[in-house]
Amino acid sequence: MEKIEKKQKRVAIYIDGSNFYYKLRDLEVPNTTYFNYGGLSEWLARDRVIISKRYYIGVVRAKENDEKGQMLRKNQQRLFNHLGSSVQGFIVKQGYLMKNDGVYHEKGVDVKIAVDLLVGAYENMYDTAILISSDTDLIPAIQKIKHLGKGVEYIGFSHKPSLALQKYASLTRLMMKEELEDFVSKTIYKK
Repeated sequence: MEKIEKKQKRVAIYIDGSNFYYKLRDLEVPNTTYFNYGGLSEWLARDRVIISKRYYIGVVRAKENDEKGQMLRKNQQRLFNHLGSSVQGFIVKQGYLMKNDGVYHEKGVDVKIAVDLLVGAYENMYDTAILISSDTDLIPAIQKIKHLGKGVEYIGFSHKPSLALQKYASLTRLMMKEELEDFVSKTIYKK
C-alpha cells in the first residue's frame, strides 16, 4: 500500500517593520539593517511552504539640507535593498511618515497589512498567516481571517507581548533575544 503524502501547509509572513525594529532595539539586537529576515522566516515556518514574505514600513523622506534625515533615508534604502535581495526574498510595502507637532507618525502601514492579510485569506493564498506585529488595530482582520478558516500565528516578543493579539490569534509564539541572535549579521557594514 502506497503512503499518501498530505498536502504541505502554506504560510505567508507579514512583518510590521517599525514594530519589529523597536522590539529588536529594546533587546539591544545589533545590525538590524542586515538582519537575516529570510532565515527568521524559514525558522518560523518550520516544515511549511512560504508562499509570500512581506515587510511593511513607513518611508523616510528628507530634505536635501537635513543631514540626519538623509542618513536615515540612506540606511532605510540599504534595508530595502537587503530585504529585496534574492537571499532575503521580501516584498517591501511602503507607507509614509507624517510629522505632527514635531513627532513623526507612520501612516498607511496598518491598513496595508490588514488588506494583504484579508486578500490572502479570501483568495486562499495561505493556510496560516504568520504576523510579526503587536498592533492591536489588526484584531478585526485577524477575527475575519479565522472566520474564513485560516490560521493566524502571532509572533511577539517575550519582553513586550501583546496580550490582545495573543487572545485573538490561533497560535502565539513569543521570541526571546537568544533565539534572535542566530539571525544577526556578523558582518560590519559602513554607514
